[in-house]
Parts: sequence; C-alpha cells; structure tokens
Amino acid sequence: MSAAAPIYGLILAGGSSSRMQRDKAALEYLGKSQLDRAFELASRHVSEVFVSVRANQTADPTRAQRPMIVDSVAGEGPIVGIRSALAAFPHAAWLVLACDLPFLSDAALSQLLRERDASGLATAFRSTHDALPEPLCAIWEPAAGPALASYQDDGGRCPRKFLIRQRARLLEPLDRRALDNVNTPEEYAQALAAIDTGL
Repeated sequence: MSAAAPIYGLILAGGSSSRMQRDKAALEYLGKSQLDRAFELASRHVSEVFVSVRANQTADPTRAQRPMIVDSVAGEGPIVGIRSALAAFPHAAWLVLACDLPFLSDAALSQLLRERDASGLATAFRSTHDALPEPLCAIWEPAAGPALASYQDDGGRCPRKFLIRQRARLLEPLDRRALDNVNTPEEYAQALAAIDTGL
C-alpha cells in the first residue's frame, strides 16, 4: 500500500467579494484579517500553506506577504484555485479553506485531517444547513486533479457539484458552527459581534 500524499494548505482568497462590497480577505476580527487568521490556523496543521490568488492580486498588501499560488488554468471561481494548486504541486493533497470562515476551529481541522480518506478524490464536511458537501473546507487528493480538469472541460464549474458526483468521503462536523461563512456586510457585523463577545 502506497503512502498517503503529504498535505499542503491552500487559502482561497481570489474571489471578487461582490456581495460584501469590499475585500473579504482583509476583513478583521480581533485585530487580524480573515486571511491571516485562516493562514495561521492552517499553519498549525500542515507544513506548507499558500494563498490562492488571481494574477492581478499578487501585489495586494493583504496577500503579498504570504506564499502564493497564482491561478494557472482558465475559468473562474474556486475550482480554478483548487486546480492551480494541484497543478503546482501534483504530488500533494490540499487542505483547501475559504478565507471567509471566521468560526473555523482547530477542532474542525483536526477532525478533517484525522478522518481523511486518502484513497478517494476528496474528504469534505457535510453542510449543517443542507447536508451537501462543503468543498471549501476539504482535503483534495492528487487524483482529483485530472478528474477536475475533465469536469471543467465538460462545462462543470461548481466544486460542490463535482463532489456530489464523485467519490468523496463526507463527514458530519463535530463543530457545528465552524463552516458558517460571511458573504454580506450584515453577516460580517453579526460575526464580528459574536466573536467580540465570545458567543
């Protein structure tokens, strides 16, 4: 039996943040940007962590201080960042995290890593809202690279739909709040208040 691929971390920070109306990666909680918080969290669990960016974001001060993987495949959305990471280091699996998960915890990442299925294409949590796969807090195995390329070539764009169709291990999250994300100014205000008060 071959050894499982090493796991690197990828923080997805290439989105346009259109609903937030400002850069989500730069939003701050307790004096740290969302990007820095996600990067530091991932760094406690894997040896190498990178930030996924578009080519026009490489000089952005929020991102430029971190190792980056620049989008290298055509298309848009998080599938491009995931594929670009798999292409940059094809021997590695990737702990992929959206940068807009302010409640993500060490406990959640420990569960994900502990229950990883390295023989499949991915290991992901089920959403606590709709029970569908959460592709942006997941481990993507090297074998997912060619499969994602074929999926995108056939017109696929949604990594969640890819995980629904493919063989992925789905986990019930023990930390039920960890995957709550922040997309709008109202959600940011609510998350900020919750974190500031420790609720």
